[in-house]
Amino acid sequence: MPRAVTPSDESSKFQRYRANKRRQGMKLLRVWVLDPAAPDFAAEARRQAVLLRGAPEEREALDFIEAAADFEDWTP
Repeated sequence: MPRAVTPSDESSKFQRYRANKRRQGMKLLRVWVLDPAAPDFAAEARRQAVLLRGAPEEREALDFIEAAADFEDWTP
């Protein structure tokens, strides 16, 4: 009969996974972002876009996205 998975088993599994990632040179990063389903999300996104419009940071970000994106299999 299979043994039930306990919370400590899960914790140990994640500890091993994280340790392995650290050995690979990775670092865990957690980021809180605005919830796109939130009622004010669209208005806040528009507000921030207006602030960036025409700013050098906007062009820099767009240039980076275009350079990093893989458009090879996209159809126009």
